[in-house]
Amino acid sequence: MATLQLSNITKRFGDTEVIKGIDLEVNDREFVVFVGPSGCGKSTLMRMIAGLESASEGDIVIDGQRMNDVGPADRGLAMVFQSYALYPHMTVEGNMGFSMRLAGVPKEERRAKVLEAAKILQLEPLLDRKPKALSGGQRQRVAIGRAIVRNPSIFLFDEPLSNLDAALRVQMRIELARLHEELDATMIYVTHDQIEAMTMADKIVVLHDGVVEQVGSPMALYHHPRNRFVAGFIGSPKMNFFAVEQLAVSSDGVVVRLPGGRSCTVPVDGQQLADAEELELGIRPEHLLLDENGPLSGQIKVLERLGGQTSLYVQMDELLITIMADGDVAYRVNDTVRFGFSPERAHLFDAQGIALESLTQHPLAGLTRHDNRAPGQAAVHGAVSPGEQV
Repeated sequence: MATLQLSNITKRFGDTEVIKGIDLEVNDREFVVFVGPSGCGKSTLMRMIAGLESASEGDIVIDGQRMNDVGPADRGLAMVFQSYALYPHMTVEGNMGFSMRLAGVPKEERRAKVLEAAKILQLEPLLDRKPKALSGGQRQRVAIGRAIVRNPSIFLFDEPLSNLDAALRVQMRIELARLHEELDATMIYVTHDQIEAMTMADKIVVLHDGVVEQVGSPMALYHHPRNRFVAGFIGSPKMNFFAVEQLAVSSDGVVVRLPGGRSCTVPVDGQQLADAEELELGIRPEHLLLDENGPLSGQIKVLERLGGQTSLYVQMDELLITIMADGDVAYRVNDTVRFGFSPERAHLFDAQGIALESLTQHPLAGLTRHDNRAPGQAAVHGAVSPGEQV
């Protein structure tokens, strides 16, 4: 059993409030990712959980016990930092077992725990090597192994993959997901990389300017972002936004006029909208469809061929729109293209940047990595119908 509750957690440095009353629950065996831009407070929040920073207000409760006045060494946690922080004169085995050696654990017991962790991390052939003889990914696995041997109640990861190259980051993401399955442990992971968050998390906590913008499964945040910030942060490439004119509100949704003059009905609840309220439409690049009869048009300014996909950067009036298309599209730079979208794939934001509630529910929005149900068995009810493309 390893749970965490944060109640009204606030952190001030002098007169500057960097964490602003956060409430959060982490359930047993969850993989929770804190994600957000630099300076949003995610590492500070992690350090308060670990006991490396004190909370100005609020309670930190681990497994039912208030931990505000408990030191870092006594909280039963293990933290893996961005820096490997390995002792260069020690072997892999020495580094992994060092904390147990300081704690007076007998040599045979230390070795047994190190061997067990090494097997999980596939480090057995490397136990006699020193850090200088290891690759970056191997060093990071040693740092993780040093945490595993402590048998913590909760693992804390503070941007552990930032120092690795792109290929190693992909490999380590796979290994961390596998490690979570094998250890069946509670893990909290901090990153600025929303791809890491989407691929590893059971639950994502999106932070911005010291507050929690939204908490949910990766697919819930992708399909049903709470506001414009979450919509623009989750997803790669980022969502396209453009202003639209509100024409009417009905039980079927909100009718808006698109750039270029054509209109469409977005199936969202607009009953609380003021008349003529300024609205923004959001469409993800992968949901824009090249269509000779589409309502939108623009000129290709940049074209990036990625093999299976092609990214088109299209100038539409003052906006640069991103479209993800098939890798074999025949367009060239400076070509004019027309495109459209299915209204069910669109997001509508009010003047305050809050997303209007969708009248449809995507069948995958409630699923996590550990949910083995088929989409038709999902706990979330309702389904997105293809609808008419506009």
